[in-house]
Amino acid sequence: MRKNYVLDANVLLHDPHAIFKFEDNDLIIPIYAIEEIDQFKREGSERGRNARTIARLLDGLRSAAGALSVGVPLERGGSLRIAIPERRPNALVGLDSKSQDLAILQVAIDVRDKDKGKPTIFVTMDTNLRIRADALGVTSETYESQSAPDTENELSVLEVEVPGTDVDLFFQNGFVAAPHPSALYPNVGVLLRDEASATHTALGRYDASKGQVVALRTPRDGVMGVRPRNKEQAYALDLLLDDTIRLVTLIGKAGTGKTLLALAAGLKRTVEDGVYSRMLVSRPVMPLGRDLGFLPGDVDEKLNPWMQPIFDNLEFLFTSGASRGKNVDGRGFVQLLESGIVQVEPLTYIRGRSLPHQYLIVDEAQNLTPHEVKTIITRAGEGTKIILTGDPHQIDNPYVDHASNGLSVVADRFKQEQIAGHVVLAKGERSELAELAANLL
Repeated sequence: MRKNYVLDANVLLHDPHAIFKFEDNDLIIPIYAIEEIDQFKREGSERGRNARTIARLLDGLRSAAGALSVGVPLERGGSLRIAIPERRPNALVGLDSKSQDLAILQVAIDVRDKDKGKPTIFVTMDTNLRIRADALGVTSETYESQSAPDTENELSVLEVEVPGTDVDLFFQNGFVAAPHPSALYPNVGVLLRDEASATHTALGRYDASKGQVVALRTPRDGVMGVRPRNKEQAYALDLLLDDTIRLVTLIGKAGTGKTLLALAAGLKRTVEDGVYSRMLVSRPVMPLGRDLGFLPGDVDEKLNPWMQPIFDNLEFLFTSGASRGKNVDGRGFVQLLESGIVQVEPLTYIRGRSLPHQYLIVDEAQNLTPHEVKTIITRAGEGTKIILTGDPHQIDNPYVDHASNGLSVVADRFKQEQIAGHVVLAKGERSELAELAANLL
């Protein structure tokens, strides 16, 4: 059944191409949403770019198909028009009559009352506005086009019961025919468990091209002095060291070892093995809590507080490695930074770059939008490997949530691709105190 969809400004600021994703339904954009979008068109951020993009798209439709106030046809059979409410909304109890949100809601109310033959749905990413819409009797939904299922209960390592002979063959040959391949997706971790003995197990990875569960290639003595402490970490390290896997997403709460494992594998493949020309580590500049304002000094001094967590992990790796006689070529991470083999920088200037033969780690990727992550991945040149790490339940960006952030969306969209791997790290290994805090607070 054909429906009326009234779009809020935040939907268009999140995804300007949303106007083409409602199939053959009728879209209504309140004029007040256009006014709100206009306030951001001069920003240099993604929000500003999206504001300019939606303006160009609407202007293109206007030029090609006619007046937007009357309505223009869309490719999928629907239509789009810009609407002004027939009256300015009255000051209802608990609502500000001068509010843009109330004016946008009034458009949805007018459409609902005027066109009763079709369902009218108000689409907004603002939770509070959906609550107010419901209070005013307007059906409301969030924008779901760029969202992913919650990964909290997802398993990275699937347990499969097999005959004990299959487990023995796996240890003997390093591979075994995959049990129930239709239930497996490429590069998923598989724990083979003996049907007759629950303690007789083997951990591998599903190779979809061969239809086999293959043994992990994680070194017994670990990487850069770091050894995996659970099966998810062993599986993650295998993906991080495999050069045929070009995109790895590591999701997990604080202290699960996401960043440390990625840095350790990157240092080994870049500095020790020489497979990549450089390890580039980056993270979005997003403060936790109240921002401290402008920071003094040059660019490096300004960025140092934001990049300090990465420096802490690098220092730990080199300190623990040196104590075991495994320092890299006798150099510490400061020397590697100065030589350019290891580079730490923000994501601000990545647009327009091409990054061939590099090991790219993007930390705290849950604070990125799907479009920003797309921009990063499309920078990858020949031979580049990209690692995205983060926790979708620790988001500081007010414009994304656990389902619509770039990390979750990419992990979900690439799950069936043979050049991608995805790991959910569940157990904290930083310390007993950190694990209790992550679970109890």
